[in-house]
Amino acid sequence: MKKRGRGIGCMWYGIGNTALPNPASAVVEWLDDATVNVMVGCADIGQGSSTVMAQIVAEELGISSADITVISADTLVTPEGGATSASRQTYISGNAAVLAAIDAKKVPLAEAGIMLGKDPASITFKDGMVWENERQTELPIKAVISSCRKQGKLTLGSGWFNPATTTLDPETGYGIPYGTYAFATQVVDVEVDTETGRVEVLKIWAAHDVGRAINPALVEGQIEGGATMGLGYGLMEEITAVNGVIKNTNFTDYLIPTILDVPEITSIIIEAAEPTGPFGAKGVGEPALIPTAAAIANAVYDAIGVRIYSLPLTPEKVLSALQEAE
Repeated sequence: MKKRGRGIGCMWYGIGNTALPNPASAVVEWLDDATVNVMVGCADIGQGSSTVMAQIVAEELGISSADITVISADTLVTPEGGATSASRQTYISGNAAVLAAIDAKKVPLAEAGIMLGKDPASITFKDGMVWENERQTELPIKAVISSCRKQGKLTLGSGWFNPATTTLDPETGYGIPYGTYAFATQVVDVEVDTETGRVEVLKIWAAHDVGRAINPALVEGQIEGGATMGLGYGLMEEITAVNGVIKNTNFTDYLIPTILDVPEITSIIIEAAEPTGPFGAKGVGEPALIPTAAAIANAVYDAIGVRIYSLPLTPEKVLSALQEAE
């Protein structure tokens, strides 16, 4: 007999390291042709941070991200970026990149003011052009950079960011451990076979507050990947150890989800701009996998009326729980 249930999992999660110094830095340099090199320490391990850094700097400089080259995670030449962990790189390295871009604009903005005979405070860069008092002029940014170069004016900047945190009081635990927090809710539909104990996840809805989605496609990918990892955690991934020795050291015995195990995932991006984040953004790495297993466990309870308190929810555990309930 197959029974269906629906479960909800909610979470909040700190962005960055806990109550520790958590800095990152960046260097931005305009080249002669008005393209830009961005040097950051953050390692792109598939989450798309290099793309995000390019977009952030492009937005601040008023140029296309196609005109930006990101050099990342090269300890020979790039500045400190901290670990690609703790869901921190968009928030912390992104802020450093913004500050470096602001610094790199100072000389070109002043030069544009001279070329136009206008107050530099009224000058902005947008869409590859110079704007004055929110009106586009005929002066391209490329001409400004060229003018700087002819005069020997360097057009580069640096920036670093460390979120405002405090240590935790050893007696009370009070303090400010994170610069900001992520929030999420996931809803899962499951079908439980009461004869075999097998749990099938039918659909996942995942709503995540990401501050602002710098790159919505990458955010959706993070959510879908995280939910899939959460599904594995909830249903099948289990380390077997005997006297401290792991016995299931390969994917024959340690099971992870395949494409046949992954249901339809609906990613819902909630944008509530984070005042301290780059253009309002914050992280979405770990938050994407945290609620999934809890939502699955709640859905199984909704389906069979039996609460199981250990993960993964293997068929053996489900059958055992049903037999105990009977």
